[in-house]
Amino acid sequence: PTPPAPSEKAAPAATTTPPAAAATTATSATPANREQPTLAVDTLDGKRFDLASKRGQWVVVNFWATWCGPCLKEMPALSALDTMREYIDVVGLAYEDTSKEEMQAFLKKHPVSYPIALVDVYDPPKDFDTPVGLPTTYLIAPDGKVAKRFLGPVEPHDIEAAIAAAGGPKAG
Repeated sequence: PTPPAPSEKAAPAATTTPPAAAATTATSATPANREQPTLAVDTLDGKRFDLASKRGQWVVVNFWATWCGPCLKEMPALSALDTMREYIDVVGLAYEDTSKEEMQAFLKKHPVSYPIALVDVYDPPKDFDTPVGLPTTYLIAPDGKVAKRFLGPVEPHDIEAAIAAAGGPKAG
């Protein structure tokens, strides 16, 4: 795949996908740019998240923003999924132009159990499509390949159903 031409590269969308549209696109979204994406980011807790080190686990990569209502609504559910399922790791990629300090203050009011990294909206991770709406969530299989992409809000049962459909453990 080739990167978009400069004229095609737009500033990030300032709106989220409407719930009705999200329901129809959650199962029909296209996969990421690369079959086996790489992602290595510094998280706000001072650690490094490297997708390659998560082989053998299911990983949920969630693009979100503080101004995105559906994103905020799904954060507690993703946090519970990360805590309750030992075979699933979640990482949040804050897709907005803000400072580390502002994001840390926000997370004190909206704590989660999973690591959060700030993503440069003008230089997002190369192996993932630039989000066209938020939230955008990728499910990465234990072999490191994209198993599913969700555009719009996602519930833990959606993620667990996609894991089961891909041959992973069934929630029970």
